[in-house]
Amino acid sequence: MRIMGLDLGTRTIGVSVSDETGFIARGVETIRRKGLENDLKRLGELVEQEEVGQFVLGYPKNMNGSIGDRARASEEFKTILEERFPSIPVVLWDERLSTVAAEKVLIEADLQRKKRKKIIDMMAAVVILQNYLDSPRRN
Repeated sequence: MRIMGLDLGTRTIGVSVSDETGFIARGVETIRRKGLENDLKRLGELVEQEEVGQFVLGYPKNMNGSIGDRARASEEFKTILEERFPSIPVVLWDERLSTVAAEKVLIEADLQRKKRKKIIDMMAAVVILQNYLDSPRRN
């Protein structure tokens, strides 16, 4: 069973997936959002292709731990995922600073700004999923 990490944005969804052992996250793609049904269709294709058994959805709490608009959007998307994929559990995972961490990795890799912009959401999904995989709380 693989675990799929998701970084939900208003224009894109970053997608990552774990290896079969659940130790390493890798980027899969950045879905350009073109309507909820199209988003879910593409996620369904990836779920089947990657043999996904769990979702880890980024939960962007505010720095003080409060719940803002983006976190509420993740809560709503969690409900949608549970309805669309009833056999796949969805975990909300605190993703504060995941995009910052992804940006830092890409800068250190000396990737040009234009290229970074294309993959930053996918890399944020990798950071979210890897943090989940490394956490003792997941077990």
